[in-house]
Amino acid sequence: MCQLLGMNCNVPTDICFSFTGFQARGGGTDIHRDGWGIAFFEGNGVRLFLDPQPSWGSPVAELVRHYPIRSLNVIAHIRKATQGPTGLENTHPFMRELWGRYWIFAHNGNLLDYAPELDGSFLPVGQTDSERAFCHLLQTLRVSFPGGMPGREALCDVLDRFAAEVGGYGTFNFLLSNGDCLFAHRATDLHYIVRQAPFPVAHLKDEDLAVDFNEVTTPDDRVALIATVPLTDNELWTPLPIGRVAMFFEGECHRG
Repeated sequence: MCQLLGMNCNVPTDICFSFTGFQARGGGTDIHRDGWGIAFFEGNGVRLFLDPQPSWGSPVAELVRHYPIRSLNVIAHIRKATQGPTGLENTHPFMRELWGRYWIFAHNGNLLDYAPELDGSFLPVGQTDSERAFCHLLQTLRVSFPGGMPGREALCDVLDRFAAEVGGYGTFNFLLSNGDCLFAHRATDLHYIVRQAPFPVAHLKDEDLAVDFNEVTTPDDRVALIATVPLTDNELWTPLPIGRVAMFFEGECHRG
């Protein structure tokens, strides 16, 4: 099973602490050794780091771990290959442009006999079912809203229907963001937590590392984290509802 990690905040925030625990799952504390990636939205741009090597011990992951990039929306993925060989073109997250915005997508699961009819507006570069699903998803959004970007709730409604359709082919946990908000769909495993004042002292499950967030935040900060498996062992993580797209905006779950 691949590992997903997402972050949505009300102020630009770095993900160094959470990524430290997440990185360990790519060959350290877990068996996922088929590549990893992370995307940070910064204004209208995206910093995208991809590596087909295991995240545990990856020099690129070490750079990310110690580089406090601040972002409102982050998506990360650790791959356990099911379709397509290990390689840069098959490494999540995937990025495309729609309506003058970058969209980032990462998937956990396996879609069998999934061959959507693509009209050429979005085409996969690699061989994964995940990238095919992303291209199909963006095509569906473009066709559903020919007038351009709709509101968040309208997006959620179409994403709900799309997830139900694609979920008929197999497991379809995913994270999606356009830099404005972050969407999350749970088919099997996906949990979230919202950190806000009074902030806790959090301790990672995968590394013996703790941080007191009161020392590195302001009382107005709010951060939502989404992960396949909870990253800390002393905080209460909430499972997302199965089969419904949740929407995170300004560090809060507005639809779940």
